[in-house]
Amino acid sequence: MTVIRFSELCAQGKVAGKRVFIRADLNVPQDDAGHITEDTRIRASIPCIEMALQAGAAVMVTSHLGRPTEGDFQPADSLAPVAARMGELMGRTIPVVANWVDGVTVAPGQLVLLENCRVNKGEKKSNEELSKKMAALCDIFVHDAFGTAHRAEASTYGIAQFAPVACAGPLLAAEMDAISKALRAPKRPLVAIVAGSKVSTKLTILKSLAANVDQLIVGGGIANTFMLAAGLKIGKSLAEPDLLAEATAVIEAMKARGAAVPIPTDVVTAKTFAADAPATIKAAADVADDDLILDIGPQTAQALADQLKKAGTIVWNGPVGVFEFAAFENGTQVIAQAIAESSAFSIAGGGDTLAAIAKYGIEKQVGYISTGGGAFLEVLEGKTLPAFEVLERRAAG
Repeated sequence: MTVIRFSELCAQGKVAGKRVFIRADLNVPQDDAGHITEDTRIRASIPCIEMALQAGAAVMVTSHLGRPTEGDFQPADSLAPVAARMGELMGRTIPVVANWVDGVTVAPGQLVLLENCRVNKGEKKSNEELSKKMAALCDIFVHDAFGTAHRAEASTYGIAQFAPVACAGPLLAAEMDAISKALRAPKRPLVAIVAGSKVSTKLTILKSLAANVDQLIVGGGIANTFMLAAGLKIGKSLAEPDLLAEATAVIEAMKARGAAVPIPTDVVTAKTFAADAPATIKAAADVADDDLILDIGPQTAQALADQLKKAGTIVWNGPVGVFEFAAFENGTQVIAQAIAESSAFSIAGGGDTLAAIAKYGIEKQVGYISTGGGAFLEVLEGKTLPAFEVLERRAAG
């Protein structure tokens, strides 16, 4: 993926004295009182901001926060708490500028935070007039918010069309590199783990991956639907019987390429969906009518782990069981450990996947952890993200 990288502009001395507009992802969770409860995204955004300041730029940063109504700013929409926390982390006071679209006063070496960009009328639909006004504020636009890379909005896409220079910040560039390594030029075998409650929400991902991967591991409710398609009984487990044809098509597409969708040979069941429900390990062929399948069994988990340890590249999206319940976490834990021990390049994304990675403490053993959520899923679907498209186009001149 050929884009201009902000780090290269800084190294080439092309940033000093320039007005730099950074689109960051500072959409952090807050409690009812407006206090920030988790600041990972703020911390992750700081290296790009520091890079710009050290290069001698006049720095403007903006982000969305929550779901404000365009044209109707409310106190709860303010980035002020973000500015306060970022200021603590950076050891400086960071002014918050409201009504900034028509002009911003900022000098080289200074940093200002531009108020919640989603309050601007025309932001979501990438209004051209708004986009041009934003572009006029800067000499260099830096996209460093992968979590918004799948949205063509004024502050992510429109400004990139019209700014004098449009480039990728270090966070976005790292995502681009990891995605290219995992999906565009993967080391084989390429193994994908796609899990979740419903086939319908991941169907396009499953179809896209089926055309490319060497092994497609399915988990959760998705695996139940595939078990049904393979002729197994699943009791009262979560599944989508109306999508059996689609599941069968994915299995057949993989088979035609000499690849596979491994169907569980054993499962962990319970009679009720509860943390304290007694767990029973049984053969996949022995599931009773009143059983709920809540995890893959140890035999299946070990077989999948052996495959993962032989992989060249691993893409992971979703835990394979109800890992939040101790009795039903073994499958996810075994797979997480196998990924950690594998010499493969691994890329993982999705909220539940990140929670599993944190629970089992394998952050440092995963090749790349994507924070993109929806953007990560769209990449797995085979879509070209708007942010990638416009930055590649601008780099080509």
